[in-house]
Amino acid sequence: MNEQPDDTEEAAGPRRGALIALVVIAALVAGGLWLSHTLRGVGQVQDCVMAGRSNCAPVQAQ
Repeated sequence: MNEQPDDTEEAAGPRRGALIALVVIAALVAGGLWLSHTLRGVGQVQDCVMAGRSNCAPVQAQ
C-alpha cells in the first residue's frame, strides 16, 4: 500500500525548466542579433550624414 512516485513525473520538472530556459536564451540571442543589426544600419546612416553626404537614405526596392 506504499505508492512510489513515478520517476518520469520527478524528472519532468527539471527538464521542463531547462527547456523553458533554453527558449528564453534563444529569444534573447535572436533579439540581440536583430538589435545589433538595426543599430549597425542606423550607425552607417549617421556616419554618412556626419561626413556631409546628401544621399545617405537607403533606397527600398519594390
